[in-house]
Amino acid sequence: MDQWIIEIVGRGGYLGIALLMALENIIPPIPSELIMGLGGILVARGVMEFWPLLLVGTLGTTAGNYVWFWIGHRFGYARLQPLIARWGRWLTLEWEDVERTSRFFRKHGHWVVFALRFSPFLRTMISLPAGLLQMPAGKFLLFTFAGSAIWNAILILGGRYLSRYIEQYEGAMTWVIVGSVAFGVLLYLYRVLTWKPRAERS
Repeated sequence: MDQWIIEIVGRGGYLGIALLMALENIIPPIPSELIMGLGGILVARGVMEFWPLLLVGTLGTTAGNYVWFWIGHRFGYARLQPLIARWGRWLTLEWEDVERTSRFFRKHGHWVVFALRFSPFLRTMISLPAGLLQMPAGKFLLFTFAGSAIWNAILILGGRYLSRYIEQYEGAMTWVIVGSVAFGVLLYLYRVLTWKPRAERS
């Protein structure tokens, strides 16, 4: 089963990795740790090369984050607030979350776009206030690419290191992949089903 999963990722090639990384930043729950970790295993097996994998993975990450930046930049506060008020349940997001992240962005400046690429929680969310607050697009893309490249390199190296253990424990990767995706889906469904606006919670 592990070999089958690796072969699917391998057949998708570099383009498949780039698309998965872009989608991961737009519509989770496929985590980047899993995608680039599998890429690292393919590097260890000689199916992929480190530098091309790092490049396409980082380009995919940057493209996915730019979608949220573009939404914030294009719609602005006035038009985005009604959309979040209407679709907040499905985004598991409300306007207060956007305002809180925007305040964080204002306080710490543009460098948080780079620094939060290492955060499992805010690395995608920070792209929206960066667009809302009109951060220069070139600077956003540069900071996103640089931070994502470092993070993705760590993930690839981690996958390459763990590949030796995958060989020893047959079926282990299947459980990791299925468990990761299932956890992400269940967590999203739980948040949708239990989501309430702050006004109703107080």
